[in-house]
Amino acid sequence: MSEPTIVLLAAPRSFCAGVERAVEIVERVLEQRPHPVYVRKQIVHNSHVVADLEARGAVFVEELGEVPDGATVVFSAHGVAPGVRAEAEARGLAVVDATCPLVTKVHAEARRFAARGDTVVLVGHAGHEEVEGTLGEAPERTVLVADADDVAALEVEDPGRVSYLTQTTLAADEVAGVVDALRARFPDLRGPGSDDICYASTNRQEAVQAIARDADVVLVVGSPNSSNSQRLVELARRLGTEAHLIDDAAGLRDEWLAGARVVGLSAGASAPPRLVEEVIDALRARGPVAVHERRTASEFLRFALPPSVRP
Repeated sequence: MSEPTIVLLAAPRSFCAGVERAVEIVERVLEQRPHPVYVRKQIVHNSHVVADLEARGAVFVEELGEVPDGATVVFSAHGVAPGVRAEAEARGLAVVDATCPLVTKVHAEARRFAARGDTVVLVGHAGHEEVEGTLGEAPERTVLVADADDVAALEVEDPGRVSYLTQTTLAADEVAGVVDALRARFPDLRGPGSDDICYASTNRQEAVQAIARDADVVLVVGSPNSSNSQRLVELARRLGTEAHLIDDAAGLRDEWLAGARVVGLSAGASAPPRLVEEVIDALRARGPVAVHERRTASEFLRFALPPSVRP
């Protein structure tokens, strides 16, 4: 009998508190309010979560123009710019806000830094919904950078009045390099009182580090538009390990597993836990498997639901 394939299961993995809260908000709105219930953008960046909520009656739209006047609309976990809130109010939409509280913190910092006259440098990826929302808080005072090259090209009004914020789902090691570059150019740089990269992103990155060096290949369960999932794949690759992002077990490819004695497995913060179990089942269907969980942190944080959806 062949030796079993070792599956090193990263922990923490899958849903974080902000995702759990956002999904529960939509579920409760669907139970409590007349249908259809609209959701602006994907509630979280996972195709399975979206499909499940669609099956229950949620209607996902890209912009508020697709929502009838007076209807109920849920804002996604990634947050929205003030202009979106103003449009919703002007049209009499019944808004339920599922913005992750950690994203709300970044928005508040953007307003505070801009109000004191700083140029606000936002470290993040152009086009990401979280970034679009944060930029909207003080667009006239905020600039977006993605890497150290962007920092080198940066022109600011007053080099003595520069502060920075970051997208919550970035890789901590990469952000550190960008902030170092900012501090080298602007010695008086000021930042948030506590790290903007969310605890869940950091925890999942540390868990992937704990398995990547011992694995022949790392699999990360998550959808392609999930920033934090993409960062986990990139982190494993920077550590020298082959790594792939899969939406679910159907994404497994035999060539990745051929000759792999140790398979690392994790999931981004927006991926449902059941998808990880399905991947393990698919690996078992290929031959004997021994699963060993490696836990680097325990998560107990829960975010309160908004009053409008509480029982």
